Amino acid sequence: MYTDPIADFLTRIRNASRAKHEDVKAPVSKLKLEIVRVLKEEGYVESYQHIENEVQGVLRVVLRYHGSRRSPIISGIDRVSTPGRRYYVGKDNIPRVLGGLGTTILTTPKGVLTDRDALKLGVGGEVLCKVW
Repeated sequence: MYTDPIADFLTRIRNASRAKHEDVKAPVSKLKLEIVRVLKEEGYVESYQHIENEVQGVLRVVLRYHGSRRSPIISGIDRVSTPGRRYYVGKDNIPRVLGGLGTTILTTPKGVLTDRDALKLGVGGEVLCKVW
């Protein structure tokens, strides 16, 4: 039993990307769907699919690679806020990843957003993860 399903989901993506797997599957939740929606919009994943089953459902994420050597688009993905240590930021303190080359994903009153979208809307929130 794992206590942080978001960290487990991000670890599955990180491991599958490093192992150059075509896709990764994980139990689905609303927050995971929103995180993978942002990853798709930012170009980190090819596509995603919510597969219904009788228990909970499965989220299938198709990973992206570039070049003939299939180097992964996702170089790193880290969980920032954890169940034991929540990390909240105001609109003026949203962290940047690699000087803006990466993406910070936040959950805000306006929904799950990237750092750039949160700055445009002028909202802060809980920093879920960083992707580069």
